[in-house]
Amino acid sequence: MKSFSGNVLFLDRADINTDEIIPARYLTEITKEALKPHLLEDLEMEEFDPETDLRETGIIVTRSNFGCGSSREHAPWALEVNGIHLVIAESFARIFRQNMFNCGLLAVTLPPKVIDALFSGFSGLATTLETDVDHQVFIFRADGREKQVSFDLNSFDRELVKAGGWLEYADSHY
Repeated sequence: MKSFSGNVLFLDRADINTDEIIPARYLTEITKEALKPHLLEDLEMEEFDPETDLRETGIIVTRSNFGCGSSREHAPWALEVNGIHLVIAESFARIFRQNMFNCGLLAVTLPPKVIDALFSGFSGLATTLETDVDHQVFIFRADGREKQVSFDLNSFDRELVKAGGWLEYADSHY
């Protein structure tokens, strides 16, 4: 199972699409490693610099409809190769969300009020997150603050994540 704990990057925008996650001009690459330097390079947000902001990031917290656009596996692959194994959002594009779980990554939906509280309490701070997949709990920490947040995963998604993705799950069950 991958690690779902680490440093948090807050991206305060809805509708971040797969072309912004990994631009289409890189879809001819044949390895995940070739995608690595291009993660979020076309994402235009004030005060966001992929060169510096993605260093040592393991988790993204964002707004609604993350991963909308084209249904490409390259978007989760680009996150994974950069060590980002968890995205927390108000909502996800359906295919993107499933591609995350198929890769053994977590895409967790939280209510808008909870996302708002995370942004107001932790955005702009050096925030870390500890994830307990079995108990479905996040613990956010920054500057002496701590917030525990419960999340829901259905049993099949939890099994995919624990196995490391769909291929590993299938190998052990079929």
